Formats: sequence, C-alpha cells, structure tokens
Amino acid sequence: MSDWAKRTGQGWLLTIHAVPGAKASRVAGLHGDALKVQVAAPPEKGRANSALVALLAGLLGVPRASVSVAKGESSRRKVVLVAAPQLDPARLLRPLPPR
Repeated sequence: MSDWAKRTGQGWLLTIHAVPGAKASRVAGLHGDALKVQVAAPPEKGRANSALVALLAGLLGVPRASVSVAKGESSRRKVVLVAAPQLDPARLLRPLPPR
C-alpha cells in the first residue's frame, strides 16, 4: 500500500489532497504522498468536507457515518478516517465501471 493509506486499529487513515470547487467530484489519482480528490462543493461552511466524506463513503461502499475528517478540516491536506478495517482502500485508484 502507498503512503496515502495506513491501517490502524480503527480502520484506515487516508491522506487526502482535497480540491474544492471542481467541475465534478472524483478521485483524480495521486498527488505526492496523498490521494487527490476533487469535489464540486465550495470550501464554505463545511460543504467541501461533507462532499468529500459522501464521495469516499460511496466509492468505498461503507456507511457515511464510517468516514470522518480526522485532521485538516480547513486545509486542503486532510487525514480521513474510514472505520472499516476489512476495506481495501486501493480500490479508490481503480477506474469505475461504465454506467
């Protein structure tokens, strides 16, 4: 696993480079030692953080309550806790199947 995902007793800590105000919400690949995630929501009143949590929960197939911003709420560089130890976070880098 890369430096952006670390297993803990609670689940996984994901280092995220967040880009708010993007055209669409998506995982955009790696950005150094972080996972680059673009969210369409603006960085106002926690909207971008909520959109980030919702996007990651949906892509990982876990309840939204299992995903939280543990560090960096007002920063582009965030640490997100995903409370799902059985999870494989590498699936965030795999392309989504066509709809």
